[in-house]
Amino acid sequence: MNEFQTKFRRFQYWLKHNLLVFDNVILFIALGLCLIWTWGTISSMSRNWSLAQELTNKQREKALLELEVETLELENEFYLSEEYQELAARKYQGKMLPGETMIYLPANSEYAKNKHAEIEESASELESDTRSNFEQWMQFLFGAK
Repeated sequence: MNEFQTKFRRFQYWLKHNLLVFDNVILFIALGLCLIWTWGTISSMSRNWSLAQELTNKQREKALLELEVETLELENEFYLSEEYQELAARKYQGKMLPGETMIYLPANSEYAKNKHAEIEESASELESDTRSNFEQWMQFLFGAK
């Protein structure tokens, strides 16, 4: 027990005379204040960054909503225009301008059957590409065939 007390008293002496002197206490306080100041600065910077990101997102949403409103206003103006009313009257009521002649074809006539054949043929040509994926990439990147 005597050895333990001796070590404890040596530790107390070292603590009082070497570690807890005025210069070291001031240094510890200054270091603590610097750490607190650094932590506060970093936390405020990260908060400002997240708020700036949130502001940017809100501005993008606002711009998108403004574009949607503008598009809907233009669409409403189009529906109120004479051009749309004329097109709607032609389409839904079968109306025509003076001097025009409406021709109604039966659904099973040859012209009605082949009316959209040209469009379908060109679409099928685009879909039927027999080249390999590598060849398609080479043509896309370098224009090679």
